Amino acid sequence: MSKIWVYAEVSNGKVDPTALEILTKARDLAEDVEGVVLGPGATEAASVLGEYGATTVYASDDPVYADYVAQPAAHALYQLIQQHSPDVVLFAMNYDSRDIAGRLSAKTGSTLMSNVFEILGSDRAQTGIFGGATLVDVDLQGSPKLLLVRPKSFEPEPSGGSAKVVPVDIDIPDELKKSRRLERHEEAASGPRLEEAPIVLAGGRGLQDPSNFKLLDELASEIGDAAVGATRAVVDAGWVPYAMQIGQTGTTVKPGVYLAFGISGATQHIVGMKGAKKIVAINKDEEAPIFQIADLGIVGDALKILPQLIEEVRSRKG
Repeated sequence: MSKIWVYAEVSNGKVDPTALEILTKARDLAEDVEGVVLGPGATEAASVLGEYGATTVYASDDPVYADYVAQPAAHALYQLIQQHSPDVVLFAMNYDSRDIAGRLSAKTGSTLMSNVFEILGSDRAQTGIFGGATLVDVDLQGSPKLLLVRPKSFEPEPSGGSAKVVPVDIDIPDELKKSRRLERHEEAASGPRLEEAPIVLAGGRGLQDPSNFKLLDELASEIGDAAVGATRAVVDAGWVPYAMQIGQTGTTVKPGVYLAFGISGATQHIVGMKGAKKIVAINKDEEAPIFQIADLGIVGDALKILPQLIEEVRSRKG
């Protein structure tokens, strides 16, 4: 019987939602599913991990894991792996988790697979190549296998269970306290988070100018429960911040409705939004690839359609 671990990040007392998605999948693959959570709020978070399938949670509230980047957590995980020998360790594809998983792979000599879409067993997983256009099954060797799983790959479902909490008491050597976080900054935002929004409005190069993103902001405000995203091209051009990027190297979204304005549909972008229940695409190019996956396609100028759409939503609210 394989033993699967899920590493969960905690921020401001909240468990990373992707960890709960991964736990839901893990409990379908093994009876022995355990969690590891390190940093302030870890012990309290253990109960949440238990609700989603972890039978045991290794937890430490030591601030060293939050104050210093990656190295303390990788060291603690390595020590825990030597003691308990899990077959698989699953991570979310977050910045910190990717850093930790990479360092852990170097310490253990273990297989590390990134960009996992599906977990087929303790020795097999699925990823996408060519920008996610083609799915491939990958056979994994060695132990433990380390997998970085894309957000929104699985639906989180509580199981109603509870977890035994095992305190982690591992000394972190001073030489691993090198990269310290001096400050944290969170952008103030109105409306739902991009990855959680039931409606997503996304803009691409077809909006022609960064100032035109204000039309998406205005429409999102009128709808009331929508978030605004963007393609990599406009992020790279400096039109909007990286936090708004949707795609293989950005955020993965699965809203009820996805409206794409001036987006051609590069595979890098599509892999991050193709799970939307309904896709509406507006583009002047009738040959744009995004029309191939759209439930509703409109051939037209997004900059002419957006003001009309804003007025229509506004009039219906009245």
